[in-house]
Amino acid sequence: MRIAMIGSGYVGLVSGACFAQFGHDVACVDKEADKIVRLRQGDIPIFEPGLDRLVADNVRAGRLAFSTDLDQAVGNADAVFIAVGTPTRRGDGHADLSYVYAAAAEIARAIRGYTVVVTKSTVPVGTGREVARIVREAQPAAEFDVCSNPEFLREGAAIEDFMKPDRVVIGVESTRARDVMSAIYRPLNLIQTPMVFTNIETAEVTKYAGNAFLAMKITFINEIADLCEKVGADVHDVARGIGLDGRIGRKFLHPGPGFGGSCFPKDTLALAYTAREAHAPQTIVEQVIEVNAQRKKRMARKVIDFCGGSVAGLTVGVLGLTFKPNTDDMRDAPSLDIVPALKAAGARIVAFDPEGMGEAGRMIPGIEFARTAYDAATGADVLVVITEWHEFRGLDPRRLKELMRLPRIVDLRNIFDPEEMRGLGFAYECVGRPRRRL
Repeated sequence: MRIAMIGSGYVGLVSGACFAQFGHDVACVDKEADKIVRLRQGDIPIFEPGLDRLVADNVRAGRLAFSTDLDQAVGNADAVFIAVGTPTRRGDGHADLSYVYAAAAEIARAIRGYTVVVTKSTVPVGTGREVARIVREAQPAAEFDVCSNPEFLREGAAIEDFMKPDRVVIGVESTRARDVMSAIYRPLNLIQTPMVFTNIETAEVTKYAGNAFLAMKITFINEIADLCEKVGADVHDVARGIGLDGRIGRKFLHPGPGFGGSCFPKDTLALAYTAREAHAPQTIVEQVIEVNAQRKKRMARKVIDFCGGSVAGLTVGVLGLTFKPNTDDMRDAPSLDIVPALKAAGARIVAFDPEGMGEAGRMIPGIEFARTAYDAATGADVLVVITEWHEFRGLDPRRLKELMRLPRIVDLRNIFDPEEMRGLGFAYECVGRPRRRL
């Protein structure tokens, strides 16, 4: 199959490379000429484990190309995927669909024969119908169908998620379009991947419902962690105790400073506003949004209280800035609330993140960056763990103690063992765990 991927950001680039790995001919299109030049040179603009090699292999095989020429890519395509950004619109919380609709209008002008136009971007319910209207209005004689094929990629594990997904959801309403989409995903039949075919609206709602439910699980366990701290329970044991129930499941029951990233914050907002407009308010989702926002702010207060009520004049070492490990994505990361609040309270911030310091430097001015985690700890009055990068789990606590001015750690991801740390002489604060275990 010949595929045009409109948008070469995170979703478009990963999806395009993976479709090429399936054996399809893929052209990734983007308006940013500099990005296309970089991609042609093998310079991947995002950090995603394994993506650089996957792109290089498929470019070398002639199945993957990068272009700014939308007309040519679309004119040659059997299917065109819209994978542009849908950020939160300023002022009202809705998803900004201007890039999606602009892409639809350009695609309409470039269609040459029967084409399946697929929304891969995360979009509110009703978007697919509007895309179809835009294409039909721009080119009444065009032969096309519109489908919804939401992505379910976790940053840091996106290639695995694409190649071995739990399911593929496809909103499609014609036999011809279904046949095209089935052919595109045929390689997944070999591993018996469930293919969920629905109408367009159902596929669109499924994406938002899935992300909202996961965000709710995170928020739920964070609030249970608060209760555990008050009553002497261990949230990890609670999470295991409920997660072993097959109806609940163990994933997304890890307490921390709140969820962030490119999906959960904007998708929960978009779902809440779309539902309000449809007169079907999602009050649980609205509460999740509020609780999560407040939690991020409270994490800075947790550090300040641990330091006796003030961090003025103190050096705070920060481990981790990205919203999760194995990505350089800083969007809505908890660090964007925690670090500025500590700095505003008078602290000197020395931070280290394996991949996120470049972007963090643009988003959090006035902080210092260290070359290693140990450098961030050197001379620190308190060390704060914000992101659970795997390399942080392997840090030597004894060395940390030697390097720090005061042996104090606020572990917002629970990567260390509380008893071990306290046994080594650390003043140690974590999330939802008792001071002593049986």
